[in-house]
Amino acid sequence: MAGKRSVTPLIALDAVVIDTETTGLDPRKALIVEIAAVRLAGGRLQPKDAFRRLVCPGEPIPALASGVHGINDAAVADAPPFADIWPELSSFIGDAVVIGHALGFDLAVLKRECERAGIEWTRPHTLDTRLLAEVAEPYLAGYSLDSLAAWLGVEITDRHSALGDALACARIFLALLPKLREGGIRTLAEAERACRALTDVLDQQHRAGWVETVGAPSRIDTERTLRRFDSYPYRHRVRDIMRSPPRFVAADNPVRDTLARLMKERISSFFVRTVTHSEQEVLAQNTGIVTERDLLRAVATHGAAALDMPIDRFMSKPLITVPADAFVYRAIGRMSRVRIRHLGAIDEAGVVVGALSARDLLRLRAGEAISLGDEIDQAEDAHALAVAWAKLPHVAAALLGEGLAARDIASVISREVGALTRQAGVLAERRMRDDGKGDPPCRYAVAVLGSAGRGESLLAMDQDNALVFAQGEPGGGEDLWFEAFGGYIADILHEAGVPYCPGGVMAKNAPWRGSLSTWQTRVDDWIGRSNPQDLLSVDIFFDLRAVHGEVDLATRLREYALNAAKGQAAFAKLLSESAGKIEPGLNFMRGFRTERGRINLKKAGLFGIVTAARALAICHHVVQRSTSERLASLKGLGIGGEADLDAMIEAQSVFLDLILAQQIEDVEHGTPAMNSVAVKRLSKSDQTRLRTSLRAVEQIEEFTRDHLFKD
Repeated sequence: MAGKRSVTPLIALDAVVIDTETTGLDPRKALIVEIAAVRLAGGRLQPKDAFRRLVCPGEPIPALASGVHGINDAAVADAPPFADIWPELSSFIGDAVVIGHALGFDLAVLKRECERAGIEWTRPHTLDTRLLAEVAEPYLAGYSLDSLAAWLGVEITDRHSALGDALACARIFLALLPKLREGGIRTLAEAERACRALTDVLDQQHRAGWVETVGAPSRIDTERTLRRFDSYPYRHRVRDIMRSPPRFVAADNPVRDTLARLMKERISSFFVRTVTHSEQEVLAQNTGIVTERDLLRAVATHGAAALDMPIDRFMSKPLITVPADAFVYRAIGRMSRVRIRHLGAIDEAGVVVGALSARDLLRLRAGEAISLGDEIDQAEDAHALAVAWAKLPHVAAALLGEGLAARDIASVISREVGALTRQAGVLAERRMRDDGKGDPPCRYAVAVLGSAGRGESLLAMDQDNALVFAQGEPGGGEDLWFEAFGGYIADILHEAGVPYCPGGVMAKNAPWRGSLSTWQTRVDDWIGRSNPQDLLSVDIFFDLRAVHGEVDLATRLREYALNAAKGQAAFAKLLSESAGKIEPGLNFMRGFRTERGRINLKKAGLFGIVTAARALAICHHVVQRSTSERLASLKGLGIGGEADLDAMIEAQSVFLDLILAQQIEDVEHGTPAMNSVAVKRLSKSDQTRLRTSLRAVEQIEEFTRDHLFKD
């Protein structure tokens, strides 16, 4: 009999299929009234090897619940309580894999029952047929037990009885196996990984209070497999979970009234306005915070007299903040470092737009990888930056192992490239002062360009950055200060692990820095050019994203450039031509064009899609930065055929997936990350996906020309 090792084929799995009937559908309140289990031995259903028990819940069964499963108070009057049944059920399950339909609900109820009975509960190794069905067929109209039974031709008897539903679930599981095999999913580990990719479903189940049903990845190769951590913080931004609008209270508000409001509004903190502002315009620098703990400590210290004292005596200031657009893992790292339980969320202008508490992050598990962002922000020198940055490949590998798409991982990497560049700017300012060059002569912003600006960076990267400052002429005092400043930024980034740009796209070089006025003149000059050679590297300017300093300067510059280029089809065409030709990825016989067994998917794949999307976006005034968002916006404008644009979006995703997986493997073997993928390491399925994606870019230059001049 096969064990539950991750390499065990699903067709040979030892498992127990379970189902419960309960007093309701809220796992935080529901109690079990019936539980059943049936065994799979070596992948074969054993209908006679079954377990079924009625359970006395210890409280009346609602009529609504009885109407579903037919179990009423009289039926369970003589039944034993859960605590008496659990030892027998636990013995029946043993160390088998537990299978169920929408199993997270049953696990949540079992866990709660154990906790009520004072029994230690450990989540078993599990598979959920609801998740497996979506993996096998993502486009079904529904995934209920009845829907799956109809789709798979499985007969259900005794519906809404625990044993009847357990048997139906077992048969559905067995009927799913051929469909899973068609998708290349044959083993327990492959099934778990595929289910982990269903992030939206898993998030919904978590919000409903269900227990996770997808276990940790296999530890077969312990030296190469990282400790599992939750990928949720890398998929969601602070704005997705923050409390908004933020709640404010005046600094002179008495403790008594503030406590009353906390209780009434069922929150744990208020932001404190320390100057007169409307609630929509409160800047973080003018804001404090007072928590229920602060006020309780005040009462404990001062007694009843504290109730009439103003809250500004007990607030904390300055308010610790995190950008609302930041990924959640950065908030976790900041709370952990500063040892606080509340953060303010701010927009690009520094206005407080939301609140985030440890309670909001309760589910999220912190670890080495989650601390990456905050370690970058707190690095005191280039060495500390390098130590933090060295963790990035491990983060990417773990996220990929969690089933996160490479496009989402690239967004995380890009945000940290921005954070690294921002901290390099902070350290560069310090070096300028230490070297006697003084403070910045005027307001300025540091921006990243190219893939980092688009949110599409992988592990093979170099520097692409620029500087815009408020005033000054080329060669003038301001420009000379920023030339030195840009040089320090480049040196710090190079030392930290992001090498100098071979093409010179760095703020230390004159073409990539300048005052706002200088940049605007430069943009006008670009648009008036007639030779592609005059526009080398200019295309990535339109991916510009500010990461340090005065964001409004970069925002104004990008808006100016986009407005100036709107409708300028000839300019967009020249930009596309200046980027160079696409290298074909397939030969005449439709085989892969490789060099030493590898195909460069940046040159043969990503390059064409990114270039086309950027050129069309510039011409048609699409303001989004990422390639997929640009293509989606073009589709919405009717620019290009929907099928062609969808094929490009899918092809980019395929290229990113394959490149990142190869980069992680290369880095693990001590090979520098590159954009070339070894074809032989790809499965037949991935080779098919790759071939289809390369075909999608073969006509992309013609596609771009045809649609640049379309209204």
